[in-house]
Amino acid sequence: MTAKQQAGEQPVKTIAGVSQAEVWQRRTPETAETDWLAQEVPVALVYNGISHVVMMATPDNLEAFALGFSLSEGIIEQPAEIYGIDVVPGCNGIEVQIELASRRFMALKAQRRAMAGRTGCGVCGVEQLDQIGKPLKPLPFTQTFDLAQLDSGLARLRDYQPVGNLTGCTHAAAWLSPEGLLPGGCEDVGRHVALDKLLGLRSQQGWQQGAVLVSSRASYEMVQKSAMCGVEILFAVSAATQLAVEVAQRSNLTLVGFSKPGRATIYTHPQRLR
Repeated sequence: MTAKQQAGEQPVKTIAGVSQAEVWQRRTPETAETDWLAQEVPVALVYNGISHVVMMATPDNLEAFALGFSLSEGIIEQPAEIYGIDVVPGCNGIEVQIELASRRFMALKAQRRAMAGRTGCGVCGVEQLDQIGKPLKPLPFTQTFDLAQLDSGLARLRDYQPVGNLTGCTHAAAWLSPEGLLPGGCEDVGRHVALDKLLGLRSQQGWQQGAVLVSSRASYEMVQKSAMCGVEILFAVSAATQLAVEVAQRSNLTLVGFSKPGRATIYTHPQRLR
């Protein structure tokens, strides 16, 4: 069964980030079928006319991506330091043109961090090894979460993967409320980009109470991005790396892996969980 058949009669033409392709299945190699593929395009984030980074991403929710990336990378401290965002399609990709406050732009130029990345890669292009880890302020302990509410959030995570439901090719990141609801979420072919999109959406919506839920593993950068944006609890469907646990411990972030129905592995700061 193809992804299209699994999706039934879903109105896929309204979903951004997918395209059709001809494929052959092992069981019927003599017959071509039509299936859906997730789009992966170069997205350049351009601050005040200067390109800062090119990421491979799903071409959707790019304003939220630009905002979330700016926050999670420490380029800005608050959304008001961005005066405008324009998404400009081009021949070879998409430019997201960001008008940044002068003070922040001067700091960005001094930083000279130019990443030309693979899918969601946050280390490519870093000039020195000591640039990889950012200094993080320890998070406060203002959030709590009842683990009994985790399963309902997990059950709804695929609601925010319309491209993934067609292609099986995306990660999702969603905001999980204390009641187990998912008021919003984002997807992307890159897990870091999906998280940045969510962090931007969270900033736009003003969500404070709750946690981040991601469909991927928890690498150090997922922890770092969350902590930079003041997120105190991060649930990952898959495992966490050793460096992710170390960063979570130092930043006071509660990190939970293997988040599945009836199961969760708590790596750091369990006092926030009930």
